[in-house]
Amino acid sequence: MTSEKLALEAAKIVEEKKGKDIVLLDIRDISIISDYFLICSAESSVQMKVIARELEEKLTDKGACLLNAGDYLNDYWILMDFGDLVVHIFSPEKRSYYELERVWADAKRKEIRGISRGEKKVRT
Repeated sequence: MTSEKLALEAAKIVEEKKGKDIVLLDIRDISIISDYFLICSAESSVQMKVIARELEEKLTDKGACLLNAGDYLNDYWILMDFGDLVVHIFSPEKRSYYELERVWADAKRKEIRGISRGEKKVRT
């Protein structure tokens, strides 16, 4: 699976688990740490953990390898490193505090077809 397909599959999984404000950043041209960052919010620590477990299960079933431990003890920010894709699952408060989209403002925002955002059908 290509890094782009992995990132888009992860976005789909997050959407299915009702993750909010899903953003996919293409960081290939500005960083060597990964190809994509997927950033989302969840309404509670329970929802954050559900999203993380679902991502781990479904992406590893598709051949991806989670490089960091999946214990999900943090109630504010769960980071999942799949190598070419790094997923950030935030509480709304910590997402506002860390503002990763601003920190990585030079990254290209990748269009995610089929992901809803309020009334819109496409998230950019």
